[in-house]
Amino acid sequence: MPTPRDTMPEPELTPLPTLRAGRYRHYKGGEYEVLGVVRHSETLEALVLYRPLYNASGLWVRPYEMFVGSVSIAGVTQPRFAPLDLPGPTE
Repeated sequence: MPTPRDTMPEPELTPLPTLRAGRYRHYKGGEYEVLGVVRHSETLEALVLYRPLYNASGLWVRPYEMFVGSVSIAGVTQPRFAPLDLPGPTE
């Protein structure tokens, strides 16, 4: 017997935005490892999955747009999270 979930149409999923996995520094100084971009199960909002590198407080998520956005501190605009391990020039 089909359940209500079996008869409900699946929502049309748009592709998730991309964000390079790796180390990032928060504008307040903490370092984090981005594991990937995931989707909220109810709202389908894109979220960044990350973990702090300075303690073992587990995994965290933040809305993608907030993660890649900027903050203004004392009139200076800077990224909320800046990548730390960008590929360097080939030696």
